[in-house]
Amino acid sequence: MNHAPDLTGLIKSYDVRGIVGDDLTDEVARAIGAAFADAVVLPEGGTRVVIGHDMRDSGPGLVAAVGAGLRERGVDVTEIGLCSTDGLYHASGVLELPGIMVTASHNPAAYNGMKMCRPLARAVGETTGLGAVRDLTARYLVDGIPVAERRGDATGQEMLAEYGAFLRTLVDLTAIRPLKVVVDAANAMAGHTVPAVLGTAAGLAELPLDIVPLYFELDGTFPNHEANPLDPANLVDLQAAVLEHGADLGLAFDGDADRCFVVDERGQVVPASAITALVGLREAARESEAGRQPTVIHNLISSRAVPEQLAAAGATPVRSKVGHSNIKAMMADLNAVFGGEHSAHFYFRDFFYADTGMLAAMHVMAALGEQDGPLSAMIAPRDPYVASGEINSTVADADAARARVREAFAAEGAVEDGLDGMTLSHWDAEPRWWLNVRASNTEPLLRLNVEAADASVMEDIRDRALALIREA
Repeated sequence: MNHAPDLTGLIKSYDVRGIVGDDLTDEVARAIGAAFADAVVLPEGGTRVVIGHDMRDSGPGLVAAVGAGLRERGVDVTEIGLCSTDGLYHASGVLELPGIMVTASHNPAAYNGMKMCRPLARAVGETTGLGAVRDLTARYLVDGIPVAERRGDATGQEMLAEYGAFLRTLVDLTAIRPLKVVVDAANAMAGHTVPAVLGTAAGLAELPLDIVPLYFELDGTFPNHEANPLDPANLVDLQAAVLEHGADLGLAFDGDADRCFVVDERGQVVPASAITALVGLREAARESEAGRQPTVIHNLISSRAVPEQLAAAGATPVRSKVGHSNIKAMMADLNAVFGGEHSAHFYFRDFFYADTGMLAAMHVMAALGEQDGPLSAMIAPRDPYVASGEINSTVADADAARARVREAFAAEGAVEDGLDGMTLSHWDAEPRWWLNVRASNTEPLLRLNVEAADASVMEDIRDRALALIREA
């Protein structure tokens, strides 16, 4: 008797991610396509799926395989070719189709995967279809894919210019002062999208931007550095180039260009929380001007400056768990105008509640170009506190480690909540600090984040918490 394979390491809580030819083969991709058809598309009355892929060499083959699985179940396929993940979300939104993006985002070259969505870029996660996709994929790998009476067709459609034009309707860059912008594409999808959206490569009008390109040649082997700007080592070239060229700012995109990191004119990395505050205030002001009460989502790892500044501006800040499916669902439920995460995912109601690094970058450039000062001066009020960044620790007993942290800091008057992991807060009394400890979904890790009103307090809380977490 054939047993269904265990696909939990490949089809995860939010997406599909694995090593090509090992975890992720053409056979598996074909079964995933058929399972997506049966678990998500057909039950909701869908008949067509839009598919795109990033620059990895395995992309076209996996698109063909997942498309074959969809078509065997009678679902038609629209292929839009090379695109960023937010380009796929745009296509899902304007075409009102479910979508599959073949990408491994920031993972190394050996990997590929898929991100899935319903029409209008609505998320597909563990509890909203991806679990069912995993179960059906395993069954089809054992029993074969049942072939529908009518086989689906496949057509191609170019969407890049429309994607760029759509984003330009959301942020007007035509009247800003000229800016010199270094962009590090890491040989990934921003090398395809930046010339189209911010330049003239897709036939759009010229903007007052002098783009200095770094690693725009598409190469899924990542010959210069990995397309993961969350790792400071991958920002070194951008920081140096900003200083070398006397640029106003630098932008670094991840592999599928749905995240954007910002570097100021001094070569200093701007925290994602400061971008959340900056863009959130811009979107909240626009919402208020339209006569609506603005709601902005921020995940619980974001700086406390984010909700403080939003509330001071009359907006309603709402905390969320970490993770795109959590934020997207909450944004739709609350009709929030904007959402931001500490990991540099930025979500916009006007972009189908989906995340787009490019639109966030355009907001930063618009804000900078509407005034005369440097980016560092503009950001400083948005970044008043000191954060540790996320620190991972491998632990044998996560519950025991959390209990040690809880006991030590509760004795000092910290207040606990359990929205996502364990948050202990001493923010309403001196010294002001908070910490969060969350477990990884896939590894024996605990993730620590600490923020305080000054550096010495942050370092003290961080070091003590780490010692407790790592205590043998």
